[in-house]
Amino acid sequence: MPTPPIKPIQPRQGGPTTIAPASAPAPLIAGRYDVDFARPRPDAGGGLPAFVASDQGEGRAGLMAVQVRPGAPARAAAFAALARLDDSRLIAPLASGGVPGPDGRAAWFVICRAPPGPALWPTGAEAIRPWSEADLIGRLLRPVAAVLASLEARGMTHRALRPGNLFLDALPGTPVVLGCAWAGPPAALQPAVFEPPYMAMCGPAARGEGVIADDVYALGVTMLALALGRLPLAGLDDEAIIRRKLELGCFQALAGEARLSPMIADLVGGMLAQDPEHRPTPALLADPAAARARRVAARPPRRAPRALDVAGLAVFDARSLAYAIARQPEQGAKLVRMGVADHWLRRVLGDTTLAGKIEEAQRIRATEGGAEDGPADARLVVRVVALLDPLAPLCWRGLALWPDAIGTALVAEPAEPATRARIEEVLAQDVVWTWAAARSEHCNPMALRQESKQQRAVLRQRGWAGGMPRLEHMLNPLLPCRSPLLAERPAARVDEFLPALEAVSGRAELRGAPPIDREVAAWLGARLDGRLDRDLTELGEAGTPAETALRQLGLLAQLQTRLKAPPLPGLASWLAQVAAPALEGWHNRAAQESRRQAVAEAVPSGNLRQLHAILGDPAGREADEKGFAAAEATVRHLDEQLARLAGGTGARMETALRLGQEVAAVLGLAALVAAILAAALA
Repeated sequence: MPTPPIKPIQPRQGGPTTIAPASAPAPLIAGRYDVDFARPRPDAGGGLPAFVASDQGEGRAGLMAVQVRPGAPARAAAFAALARLDDSRLIAPLASGGVPGPDGRAAWFVICRAPPGPALWPTGAEAIRPWSEADLIGRLLRPVAAVLASLEARGMTHRALRPGNLFLDALPGTPVVLGCAWAGPPAALQPAVFEPPYMAMCGPAARGEGVIADDVYALGVTMLALALGRLPLAGLDDEAIIRRKLELGCFQALAGEARLSPMIADLVGGMLAQDPEHRPTPALLADPAAARARRVAARPPRRAPRALDVAGLAVFDARSLAYAIARQPEQGAKLVRMGVADHWLRRVLGDTTLAGKIEEAQRIRATEGGAEDGPADARLVVRVVALLDPLAPLCWRGLALWPDAIGTALVAEPAEPATRARIEEVLAQDVVWTWAAARSEHCNPMALRQESKQQRAVLRQRGWAGGMPRLEHMLNPLLPCRSPLLAERPAARVDEFLPALEAVSGRAELRGAPPIDREVAAWLGARLDGRLDRDLTELGEAGTPAETALRQLGLLAQLQTRLKAPPLPGLASWLAQVAAPALEGWHNRAAQESRRQAVAEAVPSGNLRQLHAILGDPAGREADEKGFAAAEATVRHLDEQLARLAGGTGARMETALRLGQEVAAVLGLAALVAAILAAALA
C-alpha cells in the first residue's frame, strides 16, 4: 500500500503533522482470503452468519467465511490440531482473521470449506421425513463415527453435532458432512436437548471442550430425531429438559413411548447413557452390531418414595437433588447445614454411604466459618453438588461452568458483572481445588489445581502486564485485542498488531493518546508469554507524558525489530506527535532544533528504532544535562563575582563620604579660626 506524503515538521509547532489515511483495497483474511458480503450463505454457518469466500492466493473457490460473534472467540486449538486433516466428511478450519464486516464494523471470521449441499434439517422446520434404519447407519452413524474417531485421535471434540449443522451432498446416498464447529466456544450453539444434563446446565460459553463421549451423545440425539422425523422434547424450555433427563434418564426422557427398530433403540440407548464412560466409543460405533452387543447395563438411579422440597422443586434422587441445590444455592446450603439433606438421603432414599459423605462435608463446613458465613456456604454447595453428582460441573453461587471454560465465560457478551465477579472468586479462593478434590475419581485434581494456581498468579499480577485483562486474553488465544484504539482493526495475533496500529494511525481522534493503553499492554503480555513483561509493567508506572511516550516508543521499536515488521510511517508519525514534549526537555536550543528536524526526516522511513534513538538518546541527554549543569555553574560563579564587586564599591563610597565629611569639617573649623583671629587683630 503506498504511503501518503508527510509534510515537513515546523520547529515552532512542536511535532509532526498527522497523516491522512490512504485509500486501499479491502483487507484479506490471513493475507489471501477475500469475503463477498453481497453473497451470504444461509444455514451454512451452523447458526452463525456465513458468506461466500475465495482464495486469492491459489484461486480456490467453494469456500465460506463464518462470522464470529463478539465475546465468543473461535477455538484456537482447532486450527493447529486440524491443519493437516483432509477429510471430506468434516468442514475443517483453514484460517481466521479480522476485516470490516457487512455493516462496515470490524468483525472476525473463520475461513473453511463450504458445505456440499443443504442442511440436513432446514431452519425452522418442525418435522421432516423419517430416515430409514439403513440410512441412519450407512449415511449417518458410520461416517460420523469415523470423523469423531479422527478428532479424538487429535485431542479434539466437535461439540456442534446436531441436524442443523449436518449437510447433505448433492449426490443421493452419500454420507453426511459435519459442519463448522470452530467459529465459537464449544457447544455454545447447542440446544439443551443435544447436550447431556451436566453440560446443558452450564451457560453457552461455560461448557468447555468436553470429551468425545459428549459428541457421541449428540449423535445419539440426532439419530433419534431423524428416526422420529421430529425433534424430541420440542416446546420445553432448557430447565424442563434438564430436569426431565435427570429424573427419567436421557433415553426415556427423549424417546418416551416412540416406536423404534430394535437396532436403533439399542444403539441410541447406549449413546444416551447418563455416564459418558458407559457410551460406546466412536471406533466401536463403526461396527454397529458390536456397539449394540457391548451396551452397558447401568443400574438405574435409586429413587425415593417421598420427594424432598428444595425451594419449591420436588426431587426424588441424588442427581436431581444436586441440580436443585446448584440452582438454589442459598436454600440448598441451609438444608445441608440443618441436616435435612443427609437425613433424607439416609432415611428416605436409603443411601447411607452418600449420607455419610454429606455429613463429612457438613463437618468441614463447620471449621470454615460461622452459621452466616456466605463464602463457607458457597464452598459447601460446591462439595455437596460434586458428591451428589460427580458428573456435574463446578457450581459456585448459582454459576455452573467447567474449569476449561473459565476463559470463554469471562469474555462472553453481553458481559455480566456478577458472572465475572463469581469467576474471580473461583480463582481467588481456589474453588477449583475444592470441586476437584470432591470428585477426584473423575478428574486430575493436581493438574486442575496447578492450572488454577497459574491463573490466580496472573490475576494478582499488578500493573498493566497483569490482572483480569491479561487473564482473559491468555485463556482466549484468538480473542482480538479489546482496546478501543483497535476497535476498527482487530488483531488477535502478535504479527497483526503493528499493521493494525499502522492502519488506524491516520485517525485524528486517536492522536492525542499514546498507542498503547492498559488493554493493549495486557493483550501483548498474554501473546508474548512474558517476554516483555518488565517493559509492559513500566508502561503503567507514573511519569511525565514525555517519559510515558518514550517508554511506549521503545517497546514498539523492540517489537518492530523482533517481528521484522515492515516500515510503519503512520505509527512513527503518531509516536513522534505523542513524544514531541520530550524534545522540550533538551536545554541546548541548537540540539533541540536539530533533533526536531531529524525526527521530521526519520518519520517517513517508518523505522521506530531510529525514531527512538533520536528522541531518547541517553548519551545525548546526559551530555545535554552535563552541559546545562556546567552552564549553570558558570552563571552562578559570575553572579558571585558581580555580587562581590557590588559589595566592595559600596564600602569604598561610604569611606570616601566619611572622609569628605571630616575634611569639610576641618576646613570649616579652620575658616572659623581664621575669622576669629582676623576680628581680634582688627
